[in-house]
Amino acid sequence: MAEKEKEQIIGEDPAKLGCEDTEPPHEEASTKGMLLISVTALGVVYGDIGTSTLYALRECFGDQRSVSATPDNVLGVLSLIFWSLLIIISIKYIMYVMRMDNRGEGGILALMALLPSWRRTGSRLTVMVLGVFGAALLFGDGIITPAISVLSAIEGLKVATPALEPYILPITVVVLILLFAFQKRGTTGIGTVFGPVMLVWFTVSAALGISAIVRHPQVLAALTPDHAVNFLINNHFRGFFVLGAVFLSVTGGEALYADMGHFGAKPIRIAWFALVFPSLTLNYFGQGALLLTAPESSYPFYHLAPDWAVYPLVLLATAATVIASQSIISGVFSLSRQAAFLGLFPRLLVVQTSAEKIGQIYVPGINWLMMGATIALVIGFETSSRLSGAYGVAVSTTMVITTILAYFVTREVWKWSAGLSIVVTAGFLVVDLTFFSSNMFRIAEGGWVPITVGALVFVIMTTWKRGRELVRERLPRNIMSLETFVQRINDNPPYRVPGTAVFMLANPEGTPSILLLHLKHNQVLHEKVILLTIVVEDIPRVRMKDRIEVLDHGSGIYRVILHFGFMNDPIVPEELRRARKQGLDIDLDAVTYYVGGPILIPTKDDPVMAVWRKNLFVYLARNPGWPVNLYGLPVDRVIELGVHVQL
Repeated sequence: MAEKEKEQIIGEDPAKLGCEDTEPPHEEASTKGMLLISVTALGVVYGDIGTSTLYALRECFGDQRSVSATPDNVLGVLSLIFWSLLIIISIKYIMYVMRMDNRGEGGILALMALLPSWRRTGSRLTVMVLGVFGAALLFGDGIITPAISVLSAIEGLKVATPALEPYILPITVVVLILLFAFQKRGTTGIGTVFGPVMLVWFTVSAALGISAIVRHPQVLAALTPDHAVNFLINNHFRGFFVLGAVFLSVTGGEALYADMGHFGAKPIRIAWFALVFPSLTLNYFGQGALLLTAPESSYPFYHLAPDWAVYPLVLLATAATVIASQSIISGVFSLSRQAAFLGLFPRLLVVQTSAEKIGQIYVPGINWLMMGATIALVIGFETSSRLSGAYGVAVSTTMVITTILAYFVTREVWKWSAGLSIVVTAGFLVVDLTFFSSNMFRIAEGGWVPITVGALVFVIMTTWKRGRELVRERLPRNIMSLETFVQRINDNPPYRVPGTAVFMLANPEGTPSILLLHLKHNQVLHEKVILLTIVVEDIPRVRMKDRIEVLDHGSGIYRVILHFGFMNDPIVPEELRRARKQGLDIDLDAVTYYVGGPILIPTKDDPVMAVWRKNLFVYLARNPGWPVNLYGLPVDRVIELGVHVQL
């Protein structure tokens, strides 16, 4: 597998099995090792929030609904940005939400799965709906981030010379095409340079900010919150509207939580407080210092640099935004896989691009859909300023959902008192809902894009979940106990043929109907019969020693249950090989795999599900590719059996 990519299909009832005993990277490390991990984390975790300096402050003064760049307004906006970074990122995400890891994994689906009762109906239906809709919105964020990030970097060319302005869109499209085309090769080769490039980016950003602050130190007065309060009071509704642009400075908060599983919480915290937060603050304040003397500046980030440095800065910014885009694309790939593992998304073809790093995956279908949507956004909106209206809506909504889900975690998992949970949650919700309300005014300016994408993904997720529930309800039940079946073949032994038959089953109880049909029609059984069920746990990973259950029922009949987390990858033959340690000695070269699957028939006379949703579910179920690859099974030794199911 080291020489070439491993392909598989993910989704449906079985979880993905990992072939290594992967544990979250929370082990104690030396100081040098921890610093090295922290630098590496810069390229994965902080690309999104780190490149917001290109456009966030500019948008606060950039259009007809924004405010003029007077000294009081500049100080007020800077104060809002600083305290937003402090409250939302430093306190809420770094110090609070990141403590809610699901066995080391973060992200809204991992947070939802952390709740012990999320799969139940009734009171927990709210949790499921919020979690699924929040995850769906991140798909919208995934197509907007590359568009606005890369476009805002390339726009620096017209700061260098207006003659290059006609080439900005074509160059942006080319960069995006190359970015998405590169995904199939994986990021293993260049991943090691992401961190150092972002280290240079943050260092240069801080240096540019310091150079301007030294010339105008009065800008540091914005560190006090009174400037933020006065700004909102003095500007009334216009100031409230500017909050939507201020929010662009914190849009990477959800991304850093989702990427927590790659490095662990400690390196991410070190990188934030030691470098990222200071660098962002210095750069924003440097841009503010520039606006105090040059309020007409349309691109304050690039105007911080001397003329000779603009072209190198554009190249550095482009590299940083490509890294930021790579991070969100990888995050969408991982989110798709998590959703499929949790039974919320159809099966997807996945290419494992690294034999060593299980997180390095490529999902072709998602990749090309994202590329088409991202390029369409760039061409349709033309400038990063117009795209900014689309950016904050999805993230602000997701942040509200994260805060609400975090409340349930404090009550159900941490066992906080109701009073403490309500006070903490209410404090964060005041901030979240303020930004959310401000961003709602941007729906007509582009915010409809992530909402539309999120709504479509939400419909797919909920339709898939409900459809699978109906299929499980209407599949033939295993009405005969396995003990009864074994007793019958002992009383009336069938002809036994050499080899092993593995029946892949969703239900770990009773005797499967496909086994009974196989015996009825073929009048034979293999020497060894394995009834194999894969169970998806509501945790990211299951340790190797806890994965396999082997039950010997005698007469060569075994029941095997494999347990996996939603971040594991499946290779069933490898797991059967490891099962030898528990007494299951089989020749893998003499195994025949029987895979049963429903043949879905939508009907119009059953009101349990709308006809259009039935047709959508059938379409999704019929178009994921050949499901056998889901388990890593040898193609030449698989027999598929189907059962008709009416919906």
